[in-house]
Amino acid sequence: MAGAKLTPNAVAAAMAGDTNLKPVVQVVDLRSIAVTGGSGPRFRAIISDGVATGHALFASQLCDLARSGVVRRGSVVQLLDYIVNDVGPHRNRKAIVILNLEVLAAECEIIGNPALPPDSGDSNSMRADQFNGALQNGSIAGTALNKVARPSDNAQVIQRSMAGNSLNMVPRPSENAQVFQPTVQPSYRPAPNYRNHGTIMKNDAPARIIPISALNPYQGRWAIKGRVTAKGEIRRYHNAKGDGKVFSFDLLDSDGGEIRATCFNTLVDRFYEVVEVGKVYVVSRGNLKPAKKDYNHLNNEWEIFLEFQSTIELCLDENSSIPAQRFSFSSIDKIEDSENNAIVDVIGVVTSVNPSTTIQRKNGMEAQKRTITLKDTSGRSVELTMWGDFCNREGLQLQEMVEYGVFPVLAVKAGKVNDYSGKSVGTISSSQLLINPDLAEAHSLRQWFDCGGRDASTQSISRDFTPSASRNEIRKTIAQIKDDGLGMGDKPDWVTVKATVTFIKTDPFCYTACPNVVGDRQCGKKVTKSDSGNWLCDKCNQEFPECDYRYLLQLNIQDHTGTTSATAFQEVGQELLGCSARELNMFKENEDPRYTAVLIHCLYQNYLLRLKVKEEQYGDERRVKNTVVKVERVDPSAESKFLLDSISRFIV
Repeated sequence: MAGAKLTPNAVAAAMAGDTNLKPVVQVVDLRSIAVTGGSGPRFRAIISDGVATGHALFASQLCDLARSGVVRRGSVVQLLDYIVNDVGPHRNRKAIVILNLEVLAAECEIIGNPALPPDSGDSNSMRADQFNGALQNGSIAGTALNKVARPSDNAQVIQRSMAGNSLNMVPRPSENAQVFQPTVQPSYRPAPNYRNHGTIMKNDAPARIIPISALNPYQGRWAIKGRVTAKGEIRRYHNAKGDGKVFSFDLLDSDGGEIRATCFNTLVDRFYEVVEVGKVYVVSRGNLKPAKKDYNHLNNEWEIFLEFQSTIELCLDENSSIPAQRFSFSSIDKIEDSENNAIVDVIGVVTSVNPSTTIQRKNGMEAQKRTITLKDTSGRSVELTMWGDFCNREGLQLQEMVEYGVFPVLAVKAGKVNDYSGKSVGTISSSQLLINPDLAEAHSLRQWFDCGGRDASTQSISRDFTPSASRNEIRKTIAQIKDDGLGMGDKPDWVTVKATVTFIKTDPFCYTACPNVVGDRQCGKKVTKSDSGNWLCDKCNQEFPECDYRYLLQLNIQDHTGTTSATAFQEVGQELLGCSARELNMFKENEDPRYTAVLIHCLYQNYLLRLKVKEEQYGDERRVKNTVVKVERVDPSAESKFLLDSISRFIV
């Protein structure tokens, strides 16, 4: 624990009355003092924040920690509850009365170069009888003073040996013994309105504004000043405690620090209408917890959870030193090397905008989707997929601009990288899109595009099967799947094969599925007919008059090197056959000739099949299973480029 971190300025702040700080300090001296009429000796200590030191007295309920050696000289502790009292013959000094603490390290070398209190040499300078009435069982019980048996000059000092595990009784050091090398430190001067007012139980002084980057869970009272850069919608949830609602917003300060603040339930009603994107606020008080990086992509390890005593105050004198947004742009060629699901900021010129379409997600819900193309000075272009409200908000505006021959610059904050069929970027709930932003990068791109970049050749990293995408689309033959031992490892292998479908097993080609929608997801589990004639789902424990139908296709696929079997599910089945499982089942039951026509139409066509290859257990046998996760008809132009590039790699 040699690298223990003490709370800076903890002693001065605590002495000034900040009882919410919960500081981490070190015990640099610990002494037993006899108390007349008490249940046993009391303990006083000198605590240090690495620079300054101050007197402290253990409440009676904590004396066992010192008596048993759990707390000793060198221990690093966190003060969880304490008050500050006036002490001394004339009550002209202050001491921290520790009511509760947590031991973080039992033994540790003295940290920093702390200066001893000026009165530390006087063994009688802080009398325990001044606290006896106030600290029985950690609370103020009365004002009667008990007499103290004053220790003599040879009084014993309890000191913990750093080399052993027992308490050693050693003589009190002489006046010439050097405990620390004192250094001259400037004294802490509290604000005039909050000093010299007697005993301080709570600090009502306004919290000091600190940088976001300085926030940590050990601070009791703090305030930050930042601009709201993003605000989420109110989301509702249900758990074991009942129904609830939550929303979050992101803050950016003048030092570039970012953090997310989250409100639940009644705080949603209190703060949702108060917080507006683009405005500057002072936020004070709240609980800091580790940020969940699956949902929070800001560059901060903490997230603020606001509480009942939290405050959010609008700064009418808006601080122009706080930027509207903070970006960390990656050029498109760097996105080509990014990992799947990475969160990136990207900026580029919009060269094309596709119409908005409605698709059905895997959970059965419909969603709006629009794709656009961005290019930059790296010679690469990337496909940006917009989802939901982005399609008809920024997406529609971009479409109109491109149709009129205006190619705007678009900055994307917090886009998600997808390596499905090359690399692309998609929007998520926390993404932000800025059209023609007033940024140096945007002005540079505009100048480049207008001065020749419009006609510069660009290679896409998203859909064309070029060498840039080949690192993500690993092309294999069917024979290589077996010869290379794919799927035999702990994780599945993902490959693309160019093949044809030579056979489809038609009995069965689908299964009866649960139509129940829970939240935004369809159950989709297999259902069976009950005695009542309804469809029973064991998972939902419900019966339904009608069921859904979902594809479960068993295929044979073939290329010039061999044949193998593969499985395809709902989405791939619809893409392959061109109709839903319900429709095809209806054709079959009605003996409609379209049933046969649909099946025959997809046979012996050239496809690019994205396969998940993984070994699975079937009874006592282990077999490699190929699952088709995506199917595309071969684009002759893109395939020609791929073949030419493959040939060029073999030319010396």
